[in-house]
Amino acid sequence: MRAVTVALRQWAPPLVLGLAFLLAWQALVVGAEIKPYLLPSPTAIGTQLALVAPLVWTSALATGANVLVGIVLGTAVAIVAAVAAARSGVVDELMSPTAAAVSVMPIVALAPVLNTMFGTTSTTPRRLIVAIVVFAPVFVTTLRGLRQVQPVHRDLMRAYAASPRQLSRLVTIPGALPYLFTGLRIASSTAVISAVVAEYFGGLQNGLGSRITSAAANSAYARAWAFVLGAIALGLVFYLATLALERAAARRTGG
Repeated sequence: MRAVTVALRQWAPPLVLGLAFLLAWQALVVGAEIKPYLLPSPTAIGTQLALVAPLVWTSALATGANVLVGIVLGTAVAIVAAVAAARSGVVDELMSPTAAAVSVMPIVALAPVLNTMFGTTSTTPRRLIVAIVVFAPVFVTTLRGLRQVQPVHRDLMRAYAASPRQLSRLVTIPGALPYLFTGLRIASSTAVISAVVAEYFGGLQNGLGSRITSAAANSAYARAWAFVLGAIALGLVFYLATLALERAAARRTGG
């Protein structure tokens, strides 16, 4: 009973706020007679979502696959680069400006170039865009975490004749994990955004971004918003998955 009460206290406020927001949205659209191309009503969007739910699902799977591959690739490269930068000042001087440049790289300019390079029937351009977007936050936060080892902890491990591998396994890596997951939480949301935006610029017409542009081009604005809801749900899935991984890693390391 106590667990139910705690759950209600946690979930009731956002649910009530969300319901109030939808009611106000519906009232505004109906009362002000706002045209659908400006803002469809929640009921119209819900109706379209029910009609195209299977298509939203398959489109979310296609976009989600690109996001997943991009996150794994970008995170792996970022971790390797952060470890190298933490151990070498020369590498740090090379990688830090590179990460800064990557973080401001415009997707709208990069997507057409990659589509031309790899072809419009390939998923590689979209996955590379996600990897590029993921790289910067994960690199910066992981590098910061690797540098947070207190000198007293390092000296204590050396006093116990610990090897560099033991120092990394017992001190450096556990200390850097919270920073790594901070970067992943940021990247999980921006990865979905970048994947959807990348789909606006041609290529396979099987993702959420492609469906949104196609529906809007055909004046099916409520349907376009239905696919937007699919993109929002996909972003929440990746964010919650990142939180679950963080909690599992914290339990395993005793954090």
